[in-house]
Amino acid sequence: MTRFGERAQVTDSFGDTVVDVAPGDWIDLLTRVRDELGFAFFDWLTGVDEPPDEFHVVAHVYNPDSHERLLLRTRVPRADPRLPSAVEVYRGANWHERETYEMFGVIFEGHPNLVPLLLPDGFEGHPLRKDFILAARVAKQWPGAKEPGESGHGSPSRRKTLPPGVPADWGATPDA
Repeated sequence: MTRFGERAQVTDSFGDTVVDVAPGDWIDLLTRVRDELGFAFFDWLTGVDEPPDEFHVVAHVYNPDSHERLLLRTRVPRADPRLPSAVEVYRGANWHERETYEMFGVIFEGHPNLVPLLLPDGFEGHPLRKDFILAARVAKQWPGAKEPGESGHGSPSRRKTLPPGVPADWGATPDA
């Protein structure tokens, strides 16, 4: 058994300790590192889109006595992204969970006020998901409209491409 619990998987990433647990062990892990291991400082929490099936929820905590950092992670399915709220363990998780809910669509069950934080009222979708289409990329002309060689002299033109995240049929021109 590791100091993080029986079912925790501990790895190292660029010199930082990373602890992965199942969603059902999320609150137990947060409570253990705070109460038993001294990681009293909650730094941040966010989501990471891992297509096609899941999101990671990642939290960073710090032990001010030992100067250790931990990266804590769990995975939630894209089809039903739910996780217990960490607000009862770390009060500082409140706004981070609201932002992650708004930007990725992860629902933090038991959160005291899970309402949008940053986006305007009526905004539809979750803009940090990799499948979210940014309309601004289509409405605004993409830089590089003139490719090398299009002036009539010089090297031949490269193949024209749409910016990342824009479906092939959006903003298509007759000569594209």
